[in-house]
Amino acid sequence: VGAVSTRNIVPILLEGLKRLEYRGYDSCGIAVHQDAALRRARSTARVAELQAQVEEERIQSGTGIAHTRWATHGAPAVHNAHPHFSHGTGEAPADAARAGRVALVHNGIIENHEELRAQLQARGYVFSSQTDTEVIAHLVDSLYDGDLFQAVRSAAGKLRGAFAIAVIHKDEPHRVVGARAGSPLVLGVGDGENFLASDAM
Repeated sequence: VGAVSTRNIVPILLEGLKRLEYRGYDSCGIAVHQDAALRRARSTARVAELQAQVEEERIQSGTGIAHTRWATHGAPAVHNAHPHFSHGTGEAPADAARAGRVALVHNGIIENHEELRAQLQARGYVFSSQTDTEVIAHLVDSLYDGDLFQAVRSAAGKLRGAFAIAVIHKDEPHRVVGARAGSPLVLGVGDGENFLASDAM
């Protein structure tokens, strides 16, 4: 799920995750634009535990994305949970929960993720998970030139497989970009606020 609004959308994102619980999942997480940075919370417990973590850490924002995940690539561990960050090239920073440039959630399977991972590693990107999703986050970062929409569009053209993604960038605090191929993605247009979800419910 994703949302952009002038109000705090964190409760809406968490409610969206609760509505997705019927699908089953082994991890969940949320990333938002807060205080001119991206902030993230992830858990291998239930959405209720993630909600408690979010409240304790006072995470709130008008722009964010969230996800529940069944492990397909990589074990059900926090470092494999969505949302995934790209910090750019080089070593991951000490405060990895706050230092991302791109945050991304993804449903589906990327068939050419190993080939893309090798190309991105050759360019200096460091991977902290075994997921095909982190590949997309780094790919978007590598293509970013000031316009998240264009970066996501370019990245989508390089992906083989099925996907629905929602992406936010540190430098574009009022924007969520979505893309899909072979997986559902629903757009909700509101009054001064818009929403994305991978499930019509």
